[in-house]
Amino acid sequence: MKLPIAEAFTEALIHERHFSPYTARCYSADLRQYADFIAESNGIEPSEALELSRYEAIRESAEANRPAPETIAGEIRPSSITDIIVGSDAEGVRTFLAHLADKQYSPATMARKIATLRSFYKWALKRGFVANNPMTLIRTPRQAKRLPKAITVEQVERLLSAPPDDNILGRRDRAILETLYSTGIRVSELVGLSMEDLNFENEALQVRGKGKKERLVPLGRHALAAIQRYVDLLCADNRFATFWEAARRGERTGHPLFVNKHGQRLSSRSVRRKLDKYLREAGLDPSISPHTLRHSLATHLLDNGADLRSVQELLGHQSLSTTQVYTHLTAQRLHDAYDKAHPRAEAG
Repeated sequence: MKLPIAEAFTEALIHERHFSPYTARCYSADLRQYADFIAESNGIEPSEALELSRYEAIRESAEANRPAPETIAGEIRPSSITDIIVGSDAEGVRTFLAHLADKQYSPATMARKIATLRSFYKWALKRGFVANNPMTLIRTPRQAKRLPKAITVEQVERLLSAPPDDNILGRRDRAILETLYSTGIRVSELVGLSMEDLNFENEALQVRGKGKKERLVPLGRHALAAIQRYVDLLCADNRFATFWEAARRGERTGHPLFVNKHGQRLSSRSVRRKLDKYLREAGLDPSISPHTLRHSLATHLLDNGADLRSVQELLGHQSLSTTQVYTHLTAQRLHDAYDKAHPRAEAG
């Protein structure tokens, strides 16, 4: 059943806060779980027509700058999920969180669901749908810090050499893996690249990151060479050659850089499937993800003396504290090496 207030929230995440469609779907699923809990615990028989009617009434009242309609949360058998959501207090939210805890959700999952409700009630308060934000009284449980996973340079080399070089799909896949490791861009940023975002002369990529913020990232020579070999075969098809020439002239065609066998833009899921294939062929840990290459690049750069601010800019982190987690990883590697190699290091 459609829940109009949840759909409006999801649209706002995508078009106003520029969340990726995947993240917006996750938030939407969390909010729907909250709505389902409300329906079940209050004995509500969901009615799409009623939910639409109540949402429209609340929205029109907010737009007219009138007090929000009184909810029916106090009745024995409330008839509208929307009314209870907008009328919920901190105690109501805590009841939902206790329900999740009983189901033994992990701290990370609990934290995300709390983040969803924070975003939702902040959005609802801004639009006048609610009079108070119940999430101001809800604390997010502390989580143990997890260090990002990184693989060794030797493992990276094995992975990057796995795709074949004698056909266009193999060259594309090698170019994708080389680009991910060379630049540290997110897979969502990679599949969003268009032909005009590649600048061979300046050896760089124009990348659109979270919040649609743009940044220029350098491309290493191995990645440049891999992309050039892929483009050479791609342009054997005159359709792509035309787009490529236009992009080289500085025209914005919007044509994807990395395409599937039908000539359409690759999806993040497709990249993940390709990576899984090459991990198997290279005999590497199947839990390695595209994001692992991003973590690995950051770790290897810091291991080799790169400064934190440069790595922050390269990765597109808004906060330096996000990048600093990699210093803990490199420090841990140094400590492990010390324990193994120093003659007076104590095991323990």
